[in-house]
Amino acid sequence: MSIGLWRTDRALAQRLELAEATSNASFVEARARLSPASGAEWRDIAGTYAMFDGPESPITQTFGLGMFSPLSEADLEAIEDFFSDRGADTSHEVCPMSDPSHLSLLSARGYHPIELSSVLWRSLDHLAPGTATGVTVRPIEAGEEGLWAETSSAGWSSEPAVADLVRGLAEISVRGGATACFLAEHEGRPVAAGGLFLHEGVLLLAGASTVPAWRGRGAQNALLAERLRWGAAQGADLAMVVTLPGSTSQLNAERQGFRMAYTRTKWRRP
Repeated sequence: MSIGLWRTDRALAQRLELAEATSNASFVEARARLSPASGAEWRDIAGTYAMFDGPESPITQTFGLGMFSPLSEADLEAIEDFFSDRGADTSHEVCPMSDPSHLSLLSARGYHPIELSSVLWRSLDHLAPGTATGVTVRPIEAGEEGLWAETSSAGWSSEPAVADLVRGLAEISVRGGATACFLAEHEGRPVAAGGLFLHEGVLLLAGASTVPAWRGRGAQNALLAERLRWGAAQGADLAMVVTLPGSTSQLNAERQGFRMAYTRTKWRRP
């Protein structure tokens, strides 16, 4: 289907939000399986996916708030109890196409906005051929899980605390089995890493990271293009990516034919 025939409406937003919610639920299940002492758990509470991956984890929040069913005050209280019982703040990633009744509920219960993110998407019809960059991209092989996690964290080497966090998340993603992991290489040396998750025809691209010396040299564009081709070959009909508004990642996605779907707001209640 041509991208011009798609509409950014609630039905499309539900597909995108469900793909990301399912991806994070799979991650939490992998954490629980690989590290039982973590207490990782997720629940579907009135159509909202509540994730706990530790009090400080960026995965610990909700997805799909008000997207799949209206949210009552009792539902919101149940979600808050899920997090407070585990010593975590309550955070919600909220799509602007969700049921509008949540806004008054969140305001009345002391939530405040803390973050914005851009959700972009594109059809997987008519993918452009790759451009010559000297970079090759491939799925990782068995035994390369540690190399992929190391490459993922290397992109954050200037921020050691973030690099450690990324390494821990990457170790779970690569060993959890639900994420397909890719390496970009130059002359056999890893220069970038990225992952993807496929759910009901939606290809979610995530975990992209480039070794600092290779930024601005085409590694991310090559990694993005190859993952799109791989997803299309697996039967996906559209792809999505979530970025910081106006970031280099958003620009790279737009160069690959992505367009804005909407801007989400993260709300938090300590």
